[in-house]
Amino acid sequence: MYKAYSCPSVSSALELVEKDSPDLGHHDVEIDVMYCGICHSDVSMIDNAWGMSQYPLVAGHEVVGKISRVGDHVKHLSVGQHVGLGWHSDYCLTCHSCYSGDHNLCQSAEGTIVGRDGGFAEKVVANAASVIAIPDGVDLKSAGPLFCGGITVFNPLVQFGVKPLDKVAVIGIGGLGHMAVQFLNAWGCEVTAFTSSDDKRQEALEFGATHTINSRNPSEIEAAAGTFDYVISTVNVSLDWGLYINTLKAKGRLHFVGAPLEPIEVQVFSLLPQQRSISSSPVGAPATITDMLEFAKQHNIQPLVEMYKFDDINTALDRIRSGKARYRVVLER
Repeated sequence: MYKAYSCPSVSSALELVEKDSPDLGHHDVEIDVMYCGICHSDVSMIDNAWGMSQYPLVAGHEVVGKISRVGDHVKHLSVGQHVGLGWHSDYCLTCHSCYSGDHNLCQSAEGTIVGRDGGFAEKVVANAASVIAIPDGVDLKSAGPLFCGGITVFNPLVQFGVKPLDKVAVIGIGGLGHMAVQFLNAWGCEVTAFTSSDDKRQEALEFGATHTINSRNPSEIEAAAGTFDYVISTVNVSLDWGLYINTLKAKGRLHFVGAPLEPIEVQVFSLLPQQRSISSSPVGAPATITDMLEFAKQHNIQPLVEMYKFDDINTALDRIRSGKARYRVVLER
């Protein structure tokens, strides 16, 4: 038996429950959870914002812990090793995407908190292919958010060929955006932060931004016309996307890692003459997560976190709902 914090119904407070120890498959590992970040996606699942939640629900997909059991076919991980687990807990390993190394695009991939129990618990089980060893030197307390928020903003740097010296703008300096600024700065880019908060403008500069633009001032955005090679949006609200498209250079890209629920309204003629494009991406494949951790270690990149005890999980969830967290929330034992 082990304890978990379970949501009994949509938007309900989490309750401490006892669950039977999970079965361990031949290719699985069991992780004793030490820390678990709370991502806004956990809140979305608790609230059934995406219409796919199943209750009772044990959320939590930014897991850091120590391996306590390994399946008899697992050779690359061992008991006692510090590891992390993100949005995916299993892949089919036989489709073209998996064969190509794009496990994160596997249509049969299993979400850590979709139809299975996640990391708001003492233990979690996942296929070993989705579990990543944490390098020595990476701070365990703050590492959890790297396995979802961190890889979400790191992945497009790899997938879309962002180059050192590119001029890149980040929309939204929050849970995703503050990590995006750090990664882009270390990548060698000239980084501009779009933010509406005076406090966050100063913090964005401290994270590595060279410039800031007030996202509530259309004239400031218009003044940046033709400036950026890439604009990465980390927000989940609708904006005047035409304004941001016009800040792109020829062949520039507006890339979404935040997920507004409303349709994106774009005029094709804002794209076509300058061969601009719009794209999006999810979390990354295991190999990219591994590279991200090494890059974060080399450049001392860490999410800025607020720590809460697991027993205070409902208070921590309210902190995220309030939008006041700076910038990620992590649970600890």
